[in-house]
Amino acid sequence: MDAAFTAEQDEIRRTLRELLTKRSGPDEVKAAVRTAAGYDRELWARLSEQLGLPGLALPDVYGGVGCGLAELAVACEETGRALLPSPLLATAGLAAPLITALGTPAQRDELLPRIANGALTCALAVPGGSLAPALALSGDNASGEWAGGGRAGGVQAKPGDAGTWLLYGEAGQVLDGHSAGLLLVAAHTGGFARSRTLLFLVRADAAGLSRTRQTALDETRPQARIELRDCAAELLGADEAADVPGVLAAAGAGVATLLAAEAVGAASCALDRTVEYVRGREQFGRAIGSFQAVKHRLADLYVRVQAARSAAYYAAWDPAEGGLALAQGLEALRVVAGEAVQLHGGIGFTWEHEAHLYFKRAAADELLFGPVHALRAHAAERAGLFAVGATSPSGDGVVAV
Repeated sequence: MDAAFTAEQDEIRRTLRELLTKRSGPDEVKAAVRTAAGYDRELWARLSEQLGLPGLALPDVYGGVGCGLAELAVACEETGRALLPSPLLATAGLAAPLITALGTPAQRDELLPRIANGALTCALAVPGGSLAPALALSGDNASGEWAGGGRAGGVQAKPGDAGTWLLYGEAGQVLDGHSAGLLLVAAHTGGFARSRTLLFLVRADAAGLSRTRQTALDETRPQARIELRDCAAELLGADEAADVPGVLAAAGAGVATLLAAEAVGAASCALDRTVEYVRGREQFGRAIGSFQAVKHRLADLYVRVQAARSAAYYAAWDPAEGGLALAQGLEALRVVAGEAVQLHGGIGFTWEHEAHLYFKRAAADELLFGPVHALRAHAAERAGLFAVGATSPSGDGVVAV
């Protein structure tokens, strides 16, 4: 493993930071999230057409740039620094890998080029209040319990006419679900005895589809409630026996890496802003940043951010470590955001201050993709750390009984 960034990765970082510094400051973020789409469509078009951001990790045969997860993680770190509201995570991080893994050649040829050029945005709709169980971040998703199942609950699918399907049910907290042009809906089919979870494509204009944008703690991650009433849908892929939980788990490992990189970017920017503030804010005739107690607190935060960054890019090299990297990133962002509010003093406690944008992102991401202790517990379980007679990774002894 080469830990150094390539010239191409450095250029992605430089170009994005330069653009987002000009176009996505705190005031621009607050304005963008209050639009109907929940993001700046003009900026998204520029990121898509000029920088190829949504197609960064897609093969060039589909109009993508042909890079990999590491390059997309670099981009996500920069969008995280700006807390950029955009469909990037839901579209390029979640939907594109699922379509690539499960879609028929015709579906891939139709959808992936439109994702790569930014014309099509997507959202993954799963029942329940959290994506973590569906993506196998906080537990095994093979049983399908996260999707409801049985005779009721979740979203149910039944065959329609001419190879179509009809979906009935609802899903809450769908990331970017109110504005996406295409929904990937997880639904049960086969009845109670042979129930299995499949993914279906639902177009934004499908009859029987109702979408309502919900009030979210973090407005930069807009969420929607999706209701399907005998809504026409198309099966993603051609094989009803496809291992959908396995594909979701693989996509979850990748999106956990991207989320970890986003959290690192947000934590790093919050720390930079706090350092800048304490250098200029005076108390008792001197800058508060010169006090030893403040220096110690900032040094601890710096170590947390750097450790989380290392974990995120290790996961970009080995996505199986995405869950642990996400836990590290979410914890770092939570601690840094909390300290940023504290070290800004009285002004930091006002709800309108930009420090609260980072605090809200930290809290909301842990609700959507955590909690941290569940991410770590599942990673430990997968590694067999708590199994009877388990040995350490180096094989030098028993670590749990």
